[in-house]
Amino acid sequence: MILIGDDWAEDHHDVEVQDATGRKLAAARLPEGVEGITKLHELIARHGGDDLDATDVIVGIETDRGPWVQALLASGYQVYALNPRQAARFKERYGTSGAKSDKGDAHALADMVRIDRDQLRPVAGDSEQAQAVKVVARAHQTLIWERTRTFQRLRNTLREYFPAALNAYADLELTSPDALELLIKAPTPAAAAKLTCAQITVVLARYRRHNRSAKAATIQTAMREQHLGLPEPVTAAYAATATAHAKLLVALNEQITELEAQVKAHFLAHPDAEIYLSMPGIGVITGTRVLAEFGDDPARYASAKARKNYAGTSPVTRASGKSHTVQARYIRNNRLADALQRQAFSALHASPGARHYYDKQRAREAGYNPALRQVGNRLVGILHGCLKTRTFYDEATAWSHHAHPEPHAA
Repeated sequence: MILIGDDWAEDHHDVEVQDATGRKLAAARLPEGVEGITKLHELIARHGGDDLDATDVIVGIETDRGPWVQALLASGYQVYALNPRQAARFKERYGTSGAKSDKGDAHALADMVRIDRDQLRPVAGDSEQAQAVKVVARAHQTLIWERTRTFQRLRNTLREYFPAALNAYADLELTSPDALELLIKAPTPAAAAKLTCAQITVVLARYRRHNRSAKAATIQTAMREQHLGLPEPVTAAYAATATAHAKLLVALNEQITELEAQVKAHFLAHPDAEIYLSMPGIGVITGTRVLAEFGDDPARYASAKARKNYAGTSPVTRASGKSHTVQARYIRNNRLADALQRQAFSALHASPGARHYYDKQRAREAGYNPALRQVGNRLVGILHGCLKTRTFYDEATAWSHHAHPEPHAA
């Protein structure tokens, strides 16, 4: 067995090769790319011998993606993507001075996969389709998060110099294309007050708003109300800032729409898509995000409990002496947790079984979030069973253990 610690940087990798006893066999700095991976293979062959099987090569590295990791997986090596926080805690056993070096980190990573490998999770062998789904799903969600941040910046800017715009465009939503177009057209209070109903109506008509005349009149009235102002140079500076944020929101809206088409195409092409879509509370976007974070490696989750633990829906027990508490699991995949919470909330309206299970938790005096988390936990277990047996969701089967007998008629 050969164990490798790989401390990666943008343009190189510091690696250490150990045998099964922890004896250092070699250390090297390898360049990123084809040249570096070739030299790594040569290093392994030199110290592993001709009869070394690829599965006997264990690699510890602090990332789970990128061409380098894919090349390691394609070679048949066992790759463990180590959490940087876990690795930092492991390195503390070597000393508390805080000293750090790339060679020392590579040594610690090799030791980590040698000593604690049973406690670590190997990089999943997801299919190419699942990897593509993950890329577009994460990119789409990241753009949505960026749009939210940009919107908050725009809103805060308008509050500083032009709060009337927030009231005027409240019915349209500030992130809508017509509100952004009007704001870019008239970014100052003086310019907005000069907008006519006809000009506003033209913009609303372009985006097919209903009751355009009434909405245009409301916007015009709000813009022409008296309000406190700022000196003209200050107002101009704020207007330039707001215009920049508004134009960025327009671009983000366009890219989110375009990327959403890619999300749907990649997800619907995956063989597991129909199973995900059969689940209550899951649509294309939510299904894409759940599939992206769970992956499709059939050997990744040994049981429904393992999938629930990874999802972060199952609770954590903390017992010490006479103290025994059950708490929510906060160390988790936040993208997956967000998607599962959305699914659980939607399932309350789409599944009678989920709604009854939720009401049952609330009757036990569980709060809203804990009860919803329990619904999500149950849905993850159901999803695991559907994927394992390659069957679609069935309402009666899914909640048979939680069904309650109907009361007899009087």
